[in-house]
Amino acid sequence: QVQLVESGGGLVQPGGSLRLSCAVSGITFGRVDMAWYRQAPGKQRELVAAKTRDGITTYEDSVKGRFTISRDNAKNTVYLQMDSLKSEDTAVYYCRANTLRVYWGQGAQVTVSS
Repeated sequence: QVQLVESGGGLVQPGGSLRLSCAVSGITFGRVDMAWYRQAPGKQRELVAAKTRDGITTYEDSVKGRFTISRDNAKNTVYLQMDSLKSEDTAVYYCRANTLRVYWGQGAQVTVSS
């Protein structure tokens, strides 16, 4: 059974930092393309950052220079380091694993507010 479990969300002030983690089990992590998406209230889910099994990295324009995606294949975990957070980063963040099928985590709430 494939499971993606996110952690690390919470409330942070503008300008602060958070790190999200997504622990993956049930699939061979080294063969999986991983990504982080987010969905704000009333908006569609959007891609934030992705890192393929080959290490190719992409970012949504609004997070470039502020967010960093990384993966630890030994721990079967993908991370999203979020710095210089803004109120518009408030959303539920989901990790996604893409092999022959697509799997989603349950989501982690990130709220940026003073």
